[in-house]
Amino acid sequence: MRLDLTPYRRSTVGFDRLFDMLETNARGATSDNYPPFNLERIADDRYRITLAVAGFSRDDIEITAQQNLLLVSGKKDEAQSEGQLLHIGIANRAFERRFELADFVLVQDARLNDGLLVIDLVREVPEAMKPKTVAIKTGAPLAAVEDSGVVDQAA
Repeated sequence: MRLDLTPYRRSTVGFDRLFDMLETNARGATSDNYPPFNLERIADDRYRITLAVAGFSRDDIEITAQQNLLLVSGKKDEAQSEGQLLHIGIANRAFERRFELADFVLVQDARLNDGLLVIDLVREVPEAMKPKTVAIKTGAPLAAVEDSGVVDQAA
């Protein structure tokens, strides 16, 4: 299925990254679902990703946080078990999971316990980026006041 967002691109401004992400995810929807994961909202600005990584140790897993991307990868060393394996039911294959992060979402903590990798995320919006109320004044706009009362020095 081809996802065509062209009509929406024409009528919006500044959402190019969002549309690119939607199109990329639509193309990659048939990708591998290993390892399984849960995504939950803990609070308004706190999130948690829980990946089932049974059989992987802390040294086998790498977490890389970049701007707007969280990459979790795992590679198991080819260690021989002491006995002869008759059935392999626990997947130990290499994996790579990518999570697109919203602006200002940072990794706060990552813990591995009982075969579950728990990654806590927090959104910290800088004060300069938070919405602020703009006071409404009366009178002529500044440009009109400057044009009428100040002589241009460059002329």
